[in-house]
Amino acid sequence: MTKLEKAHFVLETLTHLYPNPTVPLLHKDTYTLLVAVLLSAQCTDKKVNEITPALFARADNPNDMLGLSPDEIREIIRPCGLSPAKSKAIWGLSKILIDKHKGQVPSSMEALEELPGVGHKTASVVMIQAFGVPAFPVDTHIHRLAKRWGLSSGKSVEQTERDLKKLFPEESWAKLHLQIIYYGREHCSARGCDGKTCMICASLRAAKPKSKLKPNPKPRKPLR
Repeated sequence: MTKLEKAHFVLETLTHLYPNPTVPLLHKDTYTLLVAVLLSAQCTDKKVNEITPALFARADNPNDMLGLSPDEIREIIRPCGLSPAKSKAIWGLSKILIDKHKGQVPSSMEALEELPGVGHKTASVVMIQAFGVPAFPVDTHIHRLAKRWGLSSGKSVEQTERDLKKLFPEESWAKLHLQIIYYGREHCSARGCDGKTCMICASLRAAKPKSKLKPNPKPRKPLR
């Protein structure tokens, strides 16, 4: 299979398995989505979803978040890990939203990436899921599977993002990045699949052309 053929197979398979994937992080608007995605760094979505109801009950908008101290935020989000840095980032970005953006989450990648604790992946999720602006967020699941499926060299997350954007139609990106994440968790995890056993891996492996056997070299004449 060529890369384009692999991409077509992956897209068809994932669309059949997950026709309408939803963002796995609990949120009710763009601000709570931004905070939830920030909290998900090096933390499972399940754990984030256990923590955010308590946080958002106290503060689900920038104004109310500034009413809490970074230490109060830290105590609430402690189970997510990296709580000292994340609490400062949440408080800091909330202040910037009030001071520079009239309390609203900005709808540009550049402005989002200027916020504390907001990297390219987090900004990409907000852009495509909240504002419908084409982006292809690449997390560890997507980076790993793109390499395993032969869709990218896997040398860096940035390269994987560029490769996937070239292979898949823009209109598929919003669903596809979620579909790959769900598939990686349920069928093709780092430890649960050796690159051969899950449905997609097995199919792509079976489609590889068999290497041609080299003819045996002519036998040498015995020395006399």
